[in-house]
Amino acid sequence: MPVPRNYYHATEQFENFMLDARDVADLQTTNMAWNMVVGVLEAFRRRLKLEDAIIFANHLPTGIRALFVADWDPYEEKREFADEGSLLEEIKSVRNQHNFSPDDACLRKIGGEAFKSWQVDESAISRFSEARTLLIYYRGD
Repeated sequence: MPVPRNYYHATEQFENFMLDARDVADLQTTNMAWNMVVGVLEAFRRRLKLEDAIIFANHLPTGIRALFVADWDPYEEKREFADEGSLLEEIKSVRNQHNFSPDDACLRKIGGEAFKSWQVDESAISRFSEARTLLIYYRGD
């Protein structure tokens, strides 16, 4: 069996995702987008049970999946979803001296490449123990 395509094209997928995140957030560099993306991923995973986070991560492209699990403390206490202001503060706390995340960094709007990366198969979401909460928050309802 050949090596799966997503592993061969991991760098290209990751670069496209970061360029899209940069453009949608109206940031000047992918370095600025990096802090925002890390903040969003970390804030999101802190609100999932470990098994739900693994299910979610398995549907992300290779590079984003690696970023999602990087520097993870699996023993950190799970947090509840909070208001957007609190989430934004948490997102902006990542390298806060260099974090230029816009005020809509809570995934209310994302670009095409990022959206493809965040799409999760509905059947996978239905296995999440907190599927309704995740769907409501994710869709911004």
